[in-house]
Amino acid sequence: MLDAIAQASLHILDPVHLFMLFAGTFLGLMLGVIPGIGGVTGLALLLPFTFDMDAVSAFAFIIGMLAVTTTSDTIPSVLFAVPGTVGSQATIIDGHAMAKRGEAGRAFGAAFTVSALGGIFGALLLTLSIPILSPLVLTFGSPEFFMMAVLGVCMVASLSGSALMKGVIAGGSGLILATVGTDPILSVERWTFDQVYLWDGFHVVPISLGLFGLAEITDLLVSGKSIDAGALGRLRGRWEGVRDAFRHWWLVIRSATLGVWIGIIPGLGTLVVDWFAYGHALHTEKNPESFGTGDVRGVIAPESANNAKDGGGLIPTLAFGIPGSTSMALFLGAMEIQGLTPGPEMLNQHLDVIFTIAWSLALANIIGTGTCFLFTDHLARIATIRAQLLAPVLLVIMFLGAFMARRHIADIILFLFFGLLGWTMKRQGWPRPPLIIGFVLGSTVEKYLYISILTYGWTWLSRPWVIVLFLLIVAALATPAIQQYRNRTAAATNS
Repeated sequence: MLDAIAQASLHILDPVHLFMLFAGTFLGLMLGVIPGIGGVTGLALLLPFTFDMDAVSAFAFIIGMLAVTTTSDTIPSVLFAVPGTVGSQATIIDGHAMAKRGEAGRAFGAAFTVSALGGIFGALLLTLSIPILSPLVLTFGSPEFFMMAVLGVCMVASLSGSALMKGVIAGGSGLILATVGTDPILSVERWTFDQVYLWDGFHVVPISLGLFGLAEITDLLVSGKSIDAGALGRLRGRWEGVRDAFRHWWLVIRSATLGVWIGIIPGLGTLVVDWFAYGHALHTEKNPESFGTGDVRGVIAPESANNAKDGGGLIPTLAFGIPGSTSMALFLGAMEIQGLTPGPEMLNQHLDVIFTIAWSLALANIIGTGTCFLFTDHLARIATIRAQLLAPVLLVIMFLGAFMARRHIADIILFLFFGLLGWTMKRQGWPRPPLIIGFVLGSTVEKYLYISILTYGWTWLSRPWVIVLFLLIVAALATPAIQQYRNRTAAATNS
């Protein structure tokens, strides 16, 4: 482990690594302030550019982008009451109220400071978890990894709001998509329809670009949203916000811890982390009646949590290969592109890469926060760019990215198909994360199920950890179903 730490230190100080980290951070800040884009779309856009990079540079580029979209997304949330990403929705409540009474600078100072602190806290917990995870992962066999993969899909599917069955169907569809191509174990062609292109199966890049990137851009164009630039003005009082962050240090730590925990749990992540933190602050802080009227604590809590969640999300992704969110599923796809397998192999043979990822996460948060402090006025103007001007540039990048996956025209067709599918799913209320997570985990589910049956027969079903994970899967699927039944019963009683 000491050797890995020393090697990671050299990676961090490498000029190429630092350049890629700065480049990713800069792109992430720009994407964060554009409403409707966000980290998932940004990650899908960047994946194709990592094909020819070494693993350390590729992860520096991706982590730089991923770490700071939830830092700069505060800008449109506070100034315009329009969330840059879904992770800044709760920030609007008090942040925009502060802006309306002339305290936007103070809100930014507090938000940027706690974003950095939360990101560093998440990276620190990721680093400290590695010595604990290494022996734990080594006790897991193929049956446990199979059950962990199934749990990941089920958790995301079960957290699809009221559409439980839609989430399950989407997750199952992702698993089916992963079976297209040549069987890696038996070398039998499946679902190829005599098409050579399908022998290698579908690639994650055109699917993710279509499902999230093209779908979001299309929705942005159809909605015709634009932001009035008239709200921009000089933003003073940032240092008062910095002092607020340190005055409420205990709230920062609690919210960051909550963010890490939500990041670890598969299926939660960005969609709920800010609301969980805001609700926690509302119920635990003194004088909660001021929340909603421009209380700086209503900015501190969600912004601490949404930056800390990435450190938590990387823990199950790197240790078990189980992505807890859509962005982590795409990060897992980036690992596959680099030929790295999470789990025991990653913790034994590439421990230096894990430490590099953790420290890059902390450094990206520091760089992102410093940049936001210096260039808030300029970054805010990006949010006012009309979708009609922005979309053509992003579409060209996405088309090139989809083609670069395998340099085959069929990837463009695949990209367009999943773009249409993603937009339709969004409009009809079908969750998209279970589909991409099911697809990314499909090969893991199949491989470990085959090895488990080949090695243990059916006796693996009686292993203690398998039973525990099975009960968690049942709970993940049963809990929302029971809640829906109770809601329907209560509604029928009230009517």
